[in-house]
Order: sequence, then C-alpha cells, then structure tokens
Amino acid sequence: MALSINAIRNAKPTAKPYKLADEKGLFLLVQPSGGMLWRMKFRIDGRDADGNAKKVEKKLGLGTYPEVSLKDARASRDGARALLAKGIDPAEKKRRDVHIAKVSAANSFASVAQSYIDKCKREGRAEATTTKQEWLLKVLERAIGQRPVSEIEPFEMLEAVRKYETTGRTETAHRGLQFASQVFRYAIANQLAASDPTRDLRGALTSHKSKHHAAILEPKKAGELLRAMDGYDGSPVTKIALQLSALLFVRPGELRHAEWSEIDVEAAVWRIPGDKMKGRIEHVVPLATQSLALLEYLRGLTGDGNFVFPSIRTYARPMSENTVNAALRRLGYSGDEMTAHGFRAMASTLLNESGKWSPDAIERALAHKDKDAVRAAYHRGAHWQERVEMAQWWGDYLDTLRTGAEIIPLRRKV
Repeated sequence: MALSINAIRNAKPTAKPYKLADEKGLFLLVQPSGGMLWRMKFRIDGRDADGNAKKVEKKLGLGTYPEVSLKDARASRDGARALLAKGIDPAEKKRRDVHIAKVSAANSFASVAQSYIDKCKREGRAEATTTKQEWLLKVLERAIGQRPVSEIEPFEMLEAVRKYETTGRTETAHRGLQFASQVFRYAIANQLAASDPTRDLRGALTSHKSKHHAAILEPKKAGELLRAMDGYDGSPVTKIALQLSALLFVRPGELRHAEWSEIDVEAAVWRIPGDKMKGRIEHVVPLATQSLALLEYLRGLTGDGNFVFPSIRTYARPMSENTVNAALRRLGYSGDEMTAHGFRAMASTLLNESGKWSPDAIERALAHKDKDAVRAAYHRGAHWQERVEMAQWWGDYLDTLRTGAEIIPLRRKV
C-alpha cells in the first residue's frame, strides 16, 4: 500500500526506529529523535563470502523529510530503478558522485590558483609579484573561481576577462588571462587538468599598449625638478626619499623597504637582499658622498627603527608606496610629467647620453636582469669599479644641474 502524506504527518517517534513503507522498495525511516529519513531497498548482483554469485540487498539514502517531499523521494526512487535496469548500482554511483564533487571543489580554479601562489611564495618570488597574483585571482574568482579547473572552457575564460576589456581596462584583461594560463599550466603539471583553455584565445582581446612611467629626460628640466625637490616643505623624511630617488635610481619599492642594517657607511654601499629585488639577486648600490650625507642626516630622524623610510603611523612598516608620487604631485608635477619610477628612466637616459659610461655598467646599476646566466654572472663583478665612479659622477652632475650652472649638451647616440 502506498504511503500517504497524512500517514507521514501522523507518525510519532518511538523508542526504536521503525519504517513507513511506500512502493517499489521506498520507505521512510522514523528515528527516535523524530527525524525522518528516506531510504530505498534494492537488490543487485553480487557475491557471497565464498565468492559465489548471488543477489545482494543494499540500501540507498534519498534525503530527509520534509526537505525531500514524498513526490521527490518517489522521483529519486524511479531514477535509481532506471539505473538498476541498466546494471548500475545507484548506491555506488551516488558514492562516486559525492567523491567527484569533493574532488572538484578541492580542485576549483580558486583553490588551484591559491596553491600556485603559495608555491611562488615558497620559491621566494617578490612580494609585489605574489600580491599582484592574489589581486588577479580576485579579478577572476567571481566568474570561474568555483569551477573545477579541469572543466573550464575557452569561452568561459574569455567571458571572465572580456568584461574588463569592454570597460577600457585592457591591461587587467590581458594580465588576468596571463595569470590564468600560469594556473592552468600548474594544474596540468600536477595532473589536475588536461589542457590550458587560454592557449586558443591568443588575439581574442584588444591589443594593449604598455604605458611607460612618465619621466623627465632633459637636463634643464631635471635641474628644475631637483630645485623644486630641495624646496619641498613637507616631511623631511619624504624630502630625502625624493632626493635619494634621484641619486640612487633604484625601484621605488626597493627604496621604501630599505633597512638600516643594509647600509654600510664604512664601505659606502647599500646591500639590497635578493628577496627584495625583482630579479631575486642581491643588488649592491655604491653610495656617493651626496647619498652618504643624506643618510647620515636621516639616521638622526629614523635610525631608532629598522626601516630607513618608516611609515608615518608606525615604525614597524615602511612608508606608503604612494608617498614619493604624492610628493611629486605636491610639487606640481602631474602623473604625465614625472613619477617615482621615472627617476630610473631619467638616470638611464642622461647616463647613456653622457657617453662616459659603458651600457653594461648602466644596466647593472639599474639592476636589469641579463637573460644570459653566464653573461649575468660575469657582469655582476666586472663593472663594479666603474659603477662606483659613475655613482659619484652622477651625484656631482645632479649638483651641477641643481645649481643651474651652464650645462654642456650631452652627446646623443645616433
């Protein structure tokens, strides 16, 4: 006799579990706690303990009442019986489906991407690199974050980044696609995916033109900038950060993360550890007399802490990445005229145009990584004395520009 809704509603818990039978193996198990569980009893081909073929009785869970209604429980039972008719064990299929769902969740794009980022951190990638990766993961997470990494199709990947392209953020779209490709290659290497769906999307996005950091490249305008920096009326620590940006022309992140323990006044060098460098190799910066004088003054202001340029809020952190750029804006230089990173382009241009220094020495001073490992190992030591002399010449040359003295035009390379 078929089970009715009234019979279910009138069922009361007892000291022991009991069954309310429906049809075709379906029943409702009433628990002493009051809970009601849908179950289906079925028989399928199997073997006994001696290995002889026999029909084996099994049970399949179909959910709880009232979350699963009588109608839905019967539909699930009929589905299970259809599998049995094909020789498929519905209980075993459910177990496999649950397992696959768990594996898929563990292997979602977001979880695999985070695993890839964690690997990059263990390998010692620059903090700026892994921070950018985590930001790109957030860019992609809403669209494909919960999708199994092995099931993402090219069209899904394109939709995930195209919305940034259509709003003019082409760099974000291209970087997102590039990061996703790195994640997919990591997944393939770990046998979590069979292919990279981004490989078929080359040329699908609008070409992105890289925007160079704005910089002052003419001697006369450089002199005007240096005089403006000398007249900066904000924090003296920020003022020195501006001045050392010009003298040392290191990357802005390297300057603001400088620590007093890295400064060797006796040897007149600043040793930047490899884990702070973009190329992950220690970079030694020769210090001209002008740089040493500024550092000596600055030590009286911030020497009690670890960072040469600490945050205005706490000595436990370095100054904000926007500090030098904000100071340039305060001096009246827009982002299209000069940036903190632009001091590197200014030094590179004027040093090369002077004709006094070898291009290799200038490249080493800029800490540009040589793709040839053997050549790179040679050049790290081969141009040190030239770099020491170049650092002092550069400090003196900036003094000349600053005073507004007559400037001899530099020889431009043809």
